Parts: sequence; structure tokens; C-alpha cells
Amino acid sequence: MEATEATWQQTACILCSQNCGIEVQTDAGRITRVRGDRAHPASEGYACEKAQRIDHYQNGRDRLTSPLRRRSDGSFEEIDWDTAISEIAAKLAHVRDAYGGASIFYYGGGGQGNHLGGAYARATRAALGSVFTSNALAQEKTGEFWVDGQLFGRSRCHTTGDYEHAEVAVFVGKNPWQSHGFPRARAVLRALSSDPGRALIVIDPRRTETAELADFHLQVRPGTDAFCLSALLGVLVQEDLIDHAFVDGRTSASQPVLDLLRAVDVADYCARAGVDEQLVRTVARRIAGAKSVSIYEDLGIQQAPHSTLNSYLEKLVYLVTGNFAKPGTMNIHTRMAGLGGDGAGGRTSPVGGHRIITGLIPANVIPDEILTDHPKRFRAMIVESTNPVHSIADSQRMREAFAALEVVVVIDVAMTETARCADYVLPASSQYEKWEATFFNLEFPSNAFHLRAPIFSAAPGTLSEPEIHRRLTRALGGLRDEDLTDLHAAAARIPSEGRGPYLEAFFRLQSEKPQLAAMTPLVLYETLGPSLPEGAAAAALLWGAAHICAMSYPDSVRRAGFTGESTEMGEQLFEAILTRRSGVLFSVDEYEESWRRLATPDNRIRLEVPELMDELRALQAEDPRRANAEFPFVLSAGERRSGTANTIFRDPAWRKKDASGALRMSPSDAQRLGVADGGRVRVTTKRGCVEALVELTDSLLPGHASLPNGLGLSYPDRDGSAHVHGVAPNELTASEDRDWLAGTPWHKHVRARIEAVGA
Repeated sequence: MEATEATWQQTACILCSQNCGIEVQTDAGRITRVRGDRAHPASEGYACEKAQRIDHYQNGRDRLTSPLRRRSDGSFEEIDWDTAISEIAAKLAHVRDAYGGASIFYYGGGGQGNHLGGAYARATRAALGSVFTSNALAQEKTGEFWVDGQLFGRSRCHTTGDYEHAEVAVFVGKNPWQSHGFPRARAVLRALSSDPGRALIVIDPRRTETAELADFHLQVRPGTDAFCLSALLGVLVQEDLIDHAFVDGRTSASQPVLDLLRAVDVADYCARAGVDEQLVRTVARRIAGAKSVSIYEDLGIQQAPHSTLNSYLEKLVYLVTGNFAKPGTMNIHTRMAGLGGDGAGGRTSPVGGHRIITGLIPANVIPDEILTDHPKRFRAMIVESTNPVHSIADSQRMREAFAALEVVVVIDVAMTETARCADYVLPASSQYEKWEATFFNLEFPSNAFHLRAPIFSAAPGTLSEPEIHRRLTRALGGLRDEDLTDLHAAAARIPSEGRGPYLEAFFRLQSEKPQLAAMTPLVLYETLGPSLPEGAAAAALLWGAAHICAMSYPDSVRRAGFTGESTEMGEQLFEAILTRRSGVLFSVDEYEESWRRLATPDNRIRLEVPELMDELRALQAEDPRRANAEFPFVLSAGERRSGTANTIFRDPAWRKKDASGALRMSPSDAQRLGVADGGRVRVTTKRGCVEALVELTDSLLPGHASLPNGLGLSYPDRDGSAHVHGVAPNELTASEDRDWLAGTPWHKHVRARIEAVGA
């Protein structure tokens, strides 16, 4: 599988949602050189510096190479795969039979760029009758998805910005210089910043790298974004800067919204947010006067007070100014597959009755659904390619919840903090040892998909997630040989007749045995998979995804260069996915497509969202300037920096600087506390206490401090002894501090006390 040193192989970076196309050279099992892949249809040769260090993931010292079973004393022992699969299946089946499949909770579905395995997990869940699920999106995006559903008719009507063509780009709680979020982010930011006819606007309590480039920076007081956005909207309405033709002709229920915004005391709300009123008015006028505006909201407001309201207000800014469904504005994109859950299990969680959005239970309420004597509590958990004990708020309570479960199974490449809480740990092959893909395909007007071939053979003792789920599902009796007889026969004809007979047999099976629908990924894996070239069986489910994409977006797929009727286009698209190692452009949109993708009954955008209108009114009684004597600081628990990414980078050696993950704070705060740059402080919240090194920066307001994301991981030294590097932010966060509607955590707004620590 591994190529010679002189050969460049196409793959992708796995450190953020962009998954930029890269080319790598390898030698003796290591990735030795990395460069951007110019043939990739989205990133076009772009790659940031972090991609240069991906060998730290591939060759981490805590890679797993054998299934593990917990002993009674808490230690782990290696077992073989057959034993692991049979014991796990038996124990999960016991929980299912005793308490019902709904008591088995699934968390995960794939890390950044690791989504194929999560799709195959549907079969294991179906065999168990497991209906409740969650993943990292429930810590971030579900509030935004819910707002999309209220405005546009369905949560899947997600909008994306056309930043490359926008006259004005606005970033709210977003620092794309470090966290990217759209293709070629830094190149686009530079172009925006250097063009006098365009404008870059940032709303953020930190003077980030993006804010340094901005024409306008509204440096809000931490946690006051709702006041700033309300003031911005107040100016737009009160100065009559809205697009009346758009609002009157394309939206409904606008009057109550405009009336409420007309009553906003702009000066007062600016004062509460800590921003200059005249600057807010200037920003509002620049937005209103632009031919096109694109806006990006991210974790800075999605993990802070009023997070779902923030998402609503951000979308109102571009809607009342008519920046929708035209070049340089916000549009509803195509997709190769969905990102959220499948919606099973009803609207609320079984114990607490918490709102389920896009099929996902809020991550912050998971302990509440376990640590109780409620008869419907979760009793077992499958965790795949994610680390909730470290990444979800309140790690102490998460560990307590995991200890209360009857069975915990973790599927991952490394011995994570969550794996240490498991009863069984199953080692997955790395993302560079198997066929993989990402479903973060969110672009408009052009959208791309990238199936990546392995560049290394699988590490001994590991299996891909599709194979793990196949074995579990088979052991649970979820799939029988007799169900697949006709499909196997049709697949045998593929070399001579193509996939036409297989397509007919597949549709016939779906009609005759609808109960197998949830098993579709495994059905394809076992029947179509062996016919695919180069051992690409895991890509079999993409055959179905390609056909669904061609049926859902026929005009867009046709504009991308695929021809014929729906099934013919689907086959062409699948073949392109299989064979184009740098990825494939699968849809090209006209801007009017956004209107055709609306799911409201009258094909208008409904501006009024009653639940959030009530919260907007309640802002009048809230004053964020009130001091908190016990916890006077606001801590951002998870800042993205040049030396942080997602936690699949466990080896601290990948960071070129800031190895300890310093606490950043303003010089004035440090002087008041009597601490110097490089000194130590104690950070205390209502949940925990840690010590950290200090880095002084004038990019933060007084009273605001930040810790980086991705640190506090246990990693073995060269002698094998484990050592925790840096501060784990979620030792300080509390699960009850969350948005009232979506349950998203307040990671960016943690009340804290900071004190100097003596030498």
C-alpha cells in the first residue's frame, strides 16, 4: 500500500472541517513531506501550516493495536477480535433485552474527515434497537440548525456564505485565520482586506488574527453578542436601511420582528455590549450599502449566553438587508449526505425531556440521562471516533456517568480519556490506513466531495469501522445471508454487465424487505463492496449517496458535468468519486436554486420565531455589566490557536510553541494580580481548579482570559509513562451552563477567579 519516497499521493488534511486536499510523500511508515494538492476542486493547492505535522497523528505513541477488555481492578488486558466481538454483542444484547434498545446510547459518528464509519454504525444501532444519538455538532451547531428550520422550513436548509465574491464579509465569533471554515480561508481574507472596495467586519471580544485584518472590529464585552447584534439590527430598521422589496416580496411574518427591533434602544444596548455606538451605526450602514454581504457565525457565539438567539439575530442581519440567493450572499447548499442524526427517538430525550434537534440529544445533558433512577435512563453506550469525557462540559461528571453505565464500548485509534473509562476498547485503523471521506460539503455555488484512498496498510491488530460494525451486526443477528442472496448474484454480474442489474436488485430488495433499510450501508458493503477496485469496499455506501444526490439535485449535478437521466448521472458521479483521487466537483448551482430549496409552505422565509422573540424582549431586563464578586473573570475555555486543532493530535510534540497551553490575559489584569508574563496562576470556577502559565496579550479586554482547545491530554513519554500536557478546559466547565433551547454549552463564557501562584 505504501508508495516509494519519491511518489506523491493524494489525500486530505484531517485537522478541521475543510479537509483541504494535500499530497504526501511517505517513507518507512511515516509521512515525510506534505504540500497542497492543486488538483483538489475546493482547496486548489491551499493548505495551512498545521497540515505539515499530520505524521504526529499517524504515528502517535498511544495508537491502539489490539482490542482491550477492562479487568476487575480497572486495568486493561488484550483480547482477540473474535472474543471482543462476541462478548460485546452478548452484553449489549443483554441490555437491549432487559431494558429496551432505547437504553443503549450512541455518541460519535466520526471525527474530522472520518465519516464513513459513522454511517456504518447505523446498522449496529438498528440491530440493537438503539434510537438516541449525539455527537460534537450538539455542542456547536444545533441551535443554528433549529433556527434554519424555523426560517427556511427544515433544519437541513443550511446556508453558507459566498465569501470569495462578497463585497462585505462579516465574522461573528469566528476567527477563520485559525479555524478556517471555508475553502482557502487565509487567501480569501487577504483579498478582502487588501481591496478598498470591499470590507471585512469582525464581531469578537478578542482582537483575533482576523480582526487584525478587519476594516471594522466590534470588540464586544464577552457574552454580549445578543446586545451588539440587536443594536446593529436596531440601526438597520430605525434608519430604514432594510431591503423593503426583499422583505415584502420574499418573507412572511416580518412586521412583529421589525416592530420589536424598532423599539431597541441602540445607545443603551451598545453600552451594555461595550462597543462604540457610532461604530455600530457605521457598520450597519456599510452592510446596508453593500451589493452583497456574507456572514459567518461560529463557536464564539454558539457556545456563549443566548447562543440560539445569537444565531437568529445573525441571520436577521442578512435577511432584512436582502442578502440571500444572489452572488456574494448567503445560499442554501447541496450535500452529499446529512451531518446530523437521523431524527429517531422523537422530539425529546427520554429522561429530561430535552429538545432533540436534527436527531441529536444535547451533549451537555448526557449525564442527566444516565445519573438517575429513571426507568428510561441510558444503561449502555457506544462511543466512536470521539472523546466526550474530554470534549464535553464537566469532565468530572462525565466520568461519573460513564462509571454508572453497565457497558461502555469505545471505537478509536488511540487510548483516549474516554477509552480509559470503557469496558471494551476496539482499535480502528487510522484515517490514512483506510478508505475515508468527509460529509462537510457545505459550499455554494460549487460543492466538492473527496473520497480518500489509504496511503498505508492498516496497522496490525486494527480494523476499519465498517468492518467492526459488520462483525458486531452479524454477531447480533441483524443481517442474515439469505437476505442478500439476490444482491450477491447481481453483484457477480457487475464485471460483465455493469451495475444496472445490481441497481434493479437493490430497489427490489428495498421494496420487498423494507425492514432492512437501516442496514443499507452494510448491505452495500457486503454485496457491492467486494466488486469495487483496490479494496474500496467501505466506499460502497457512496454508491447510494451518489444516486440520492443525483436525484435530489439533478440540475446542479448536470451543471457539474454529469449527463443523462437520474440513474445514469448517479452512476457517473459514483465512478468519478471512486477514481478521482483529488476529489470531484459534484454540484454547480445557480443562485436561484436557494429559493427552490426552501421548505416553507408558501416558499417565503418566515422571519418571526416566537420563542426567540420572547428571549429578545427579555434582554431589556438583563445587564451584563453587573460585577460577579466571586468569579470576576470570563474565561474562554477553548481558544483556537496556531498550535491547536482537534484532539486527534494527541502528541504534544506537534506544537512548535506554547507547549503548555498558556492562559492568555490582559497586561492590566496581570498587573493587578501581581503576575508577570510566564508566571503561574490558579484558575478556579464553580466546577474545578487548575494551574496554568500566563501569556500577556493586549488582544483581550480586561476581565477576559482564554485557554486553548485541544490540551490536557494524557500522552505517554518515551519511557511509556503517561503525562498530562496542558490544561483540560472541561475540568472547569459545568454541564448545567447551557443554552435553554438547544442545550449548547457556554464554553466561551465560563465564570472564573484567577489568582497568582507564588514561585
